[in-house]
Amino acid sequence: MAWIAPAALQSGPAKTHAPAARPGVTRQLAAAYRHVREDIDAAMGRDPAAHSRVEMFLASSGLHAIWAYRVAHRIWARPGGKLLARLISQVVRAATGVEIHPGATIGQRFFIDHGMGVVIGETAEIGDDVMLYHGVTLGGRSLAKTKRHPTLGDRVTVGAGAKILGPITVGDDAQVGANSVVVKDVPAGAVAVGIPAQLRHKVEGLTPEELLDYHPAIWI
Repeated sequence: MAWIAPAALQSGPAKTHAPAARPGVTRQLAAAYRHVREDIDAAMGRDPAAHSRVEMFLASSGLHAIWAYRVAHRIWARPGGKLLARLISQVVRAATGVEIHPGATIGQRFFIDHGMGVVIGETAEIGDDVMLYHGVTLGGRSLAKTKRHPTLGDRVTVGAGAKILGPITVGDDAQVGANSVVVKDVPAGAVAVGIPAQLRHKVEGLTPEELLDYHPAIWI
């Protein structure tokens, strides 16, 4: 019987077998990178005080809060992950002043300007391209373990200090004024201002700058 030398002793260059990249991990990293770029681009477009993407990446507490939420949300969805997810959200709240429950559902290109004092409850649902200012609460009005927080459609803007309470719906392209208290549904394209919030409809054809003058309560 011929003796066959072990591979490590055979002459010639050693054959190395580098571990193959896991396609799933590669896709996840690529998706995370894409989402970070989209978030930064959205922040640059909505924050006139932003001077560079590097600045926003390093210094925006709103972006830091949403990125940490996305990590915690993935952990929340795993069996046995809820405690760790809540602990992550508590650390982020202490670091940024933003409290986002890891059970909330949030779309893409979400931005929180200034960040401080924002609270987003467990069953809140937020669409794409939504912007919140500081002091916003997406809260509940029930102690029942059911859908108890609001649903925001796409491209919704919520002014500083506004409170949107209960399992209500704020439609696409709606705006909620600063310090308003919203407890009823807001139709798509409407403006809700006051305590309790009263509905006004947008004026077609106005630019965002003109809407700022037309409905100043949205921002102040």
